[in-house]
Amino acid sequence: MFETDDHQRLRKAVRAFALAEVAPRVARMESTQTVDVETSALIARQGWIGVTIPRHYGGMGAGHLAKTIVIEELARVSGAMGAMVQASQLGAAKILHYGTEEQKQRWLPPIAAGDCLPTIAVTEEGSGGNVLDMQATASRDGEEWVLNGRKLYVGNSHVGHVHGVIVRTGSDNDTRRSESLSAFLVEHDRPGLTLVPYAPPLGLHGFSFGDLTMDNVRLPAANMIGDQGQGLDVAYSSSVLYGRPNLTAVALGIHQALLEQIVAFAKDRHRRDAPLSALPTIEHRIGQTSERLMTARTLAYQAVHMLDQGLACDDELISAKYRGVESLIESALAAIRTHAACGLRRDRPIERLLRDAFHIDAPAGTGDIQLHRLAESALGVDRGQWSERLAHLTALPVTAPSAATQEHAA
Repeated sequence: MFETDDHQRLRKAVRAFALAEVAPRVARMESTQTVDVETSALIARQGWIGVTIPRHYGGMGAGHLAKTIVIEELARVSGAMGAMVQASQLGAAKILHYGTEEQKQRWLPPIAAGDCLPTIAVTEEGSGGNVLDMQATASRDGEEWVLNGRKLYVGNSHVGHVHGVIVRTGSDNDTRRSESLSAFLVEHDRPGLTLVPYAPPLGLHGFSFGDLTMDNVRLPAANMIGDQGQGLDVAYSSSVLYGRPNLTAVALGIHQALLEQIVAFAKDRHRRDAPLSALPTIEHRIGQTSERLMTARTLAYQAVHMLDQGLACDDELISAKYRGVESLIESALAAIRTHAACGLRRDRPIERLLRDAFHIDAPAGTGDIQLHRLAESALGVDRGQWSERLAHLTALPVTAPSAATQEHAA
């Protein structure tokens, strides 16, 4: 009920592209387990990284529901490439939310065109979900800042062109500890910035979420995003308004693929002259999987629709991510049990979908973090609403212009 004709045309275009251009590359991604730079660049050139970037910066200006559809359809074919697109759009969020006009003019057009893939680098070994425990630093040296430290699990680490790095510019002894962090744009070829050799993880083969180190990386003051001390705001706003719904969209795509696989298998595989789907146990699993997917999609679409309208919806975005991931993992386990030993062999995609599903929980906060935030809200802890503060930057007009979606769906 949230989709317009433009959304449906966009879905059709992305699905056709994913089947024609991405699907044939999945086997290679799985066999090599290397970062797929070529496919990432091909997808970026379609203009979909700029789906929420306003049109006057070269983007589609089509909103967060359109973004969800793009990621979902790509993830349906390749969780890795769905993750690549979501990480790029997450990387653009900090510039949209806190960038100066000069920074927006410099970076948003090439991001929208697919010539620049951005990242956001927050997590460290000793901080995890508690951003304030990070140890990477930036110190002022005249008109420059000097950055040192290491960041882990950076989405698009090895294909990114500009990293949005959150580091400590103040002390833990500051009166306001929340103002001890700042954000910077670090170009990938800055001297002193090094990518740690990539080690293939459990799933999402083709995507990169690796580590980077900074050894006296010097930046001009103009590379700071927001004001000094706003790093926590940059990180949290990007995570809530982009990270959570983006990962929810990846979960939806993988979930849809799981449903299609379990249905096809149950129809095609016969026992005692009857399809597996005739067994009550299997039929029950299929029904549960379908229900979980429908519920997750409804929650996700409602949340991003509210975001497109400029409404306060932080809790809805958090809830959608929690339910989307939890239900995805439940369905993945049901699918592998239905396939039994068949699901363990790599000639079927079900084991890939299971491995990919486990990658969606931790980024932008584990399920435990989501429940913690929802509990705070229920208990009346007022942290403010990022959607209330920043949604106007990408909110759609009352009647969204169809030309943006039609142009990029052509």
